[in-house]
Amino acid sequence: MNAQLLLLAADLTRRGEAFALATVVRRGAPTSSRVGDGALITQGGAFHGWLGGSCTQPVVVREALAALADGAPRLIALSPDPEAEARPGVAAYPMTCHSGGTVEIYIEPVLPPARILVFGVSPVARALARLAKPMGFAVEAVDPDADRTTFPDADEIFTELDGAALRQRPRLRGAGVYAVVATMGAYDEDALVAALALEPGYLGVIASRKRFAEISAAVQARGVEAGALGAIRCPAGLDIGARLPEEIALSILAEVVQHRRATGAQVSGPLCATGAAAEALDPVCGMTVRVSGARYTTEHAGRVYYFCCAGCLSRFRVAPEMFLQSAGETR
Repeated sequence: MNAQLLLLAADLTRRGEAFALATVVRRGAPTSSRVGDGALITQGGAFHGWLGGSCTQPVVVREALAALADGAPRLIALSPDPEAEARPGVAAYPMTCHSGGTVEIYIEPVLPPARILVFGVSPVARALARLAKPMGFAVEAVDPDADRTTFPDADEIFTELDGAALRQRPRLRGAGVYAVVATMGAYDEDALVAALALEPGYLGVIASRKRFAEISAAVQARGVEAGALGAIRCPAGLDIGARLPEEIALSILAEVVQHRRATGAQVSGPLCATGAAAEALDPVCGMTVRVSGARYTTEHAGRVYYFCCAGCLSRFRVAPEMFLQSAGETR
């Protein structure tokens, strides 16, 4: 993989953005790709790199986005005879490049770590930050009194309880963020309002039910809708009889893991909230093409058709009747 792709991967990792790496692992002549050729696909569908002819890109991008959605790698084969390449563990698709040939591409999603967002500097908050790191979570601490003394291992520390400002950082919001309000008497209402603004996948509050009722009434008086409070876990954590700060932190992490596995949340940010993209069939080769952002389209008989590459588009324009039985159907 070339240096430019590695630099881009490093930059995306630093920014906490998901991406997928695609690498040619096998080729069968004639094809312009070589074993080791690579590409990077962003969570927005941008393609960087080289995997052979441009006809391979739509399939790779589609499969890369699917890998980012489910967090699972995949091996795909593009071949003039896809049935001959089909075998367990390999998804085979038609090769539409004029040169023909066969290429196998391994696609690996690179997902940012799930994040624990800890509000407060209480003993439980500090214990939670300590325990979350070896479990692979990125940890951010939020509190006016937070510093490197209280959170020496935190990835970042924020000293303002401002939900609008925190929302400007995409990695701090969304399904892959697990927020815990552990202020325990200090800035409780401010912390909860800030946490709610991030729309995290999980939000727990460490408080008694009586105290939480008081906090809820206070934040509703500030304009927070009662419905927004319904999914909050209070008291946060599984009931394991925890008493010590470390035990309470452990019970919260256990609940976070339980929630994470049950929901299948993989990444933070807009990707998790995005619905299934509209797709269409290339009437020439039968390949699935994402409608949004499609590069090759044409209109015929009042209908727009989408193509995987310029070659299929050109063939269709010459003789569309060869590829259409009727409007909306392919041969």
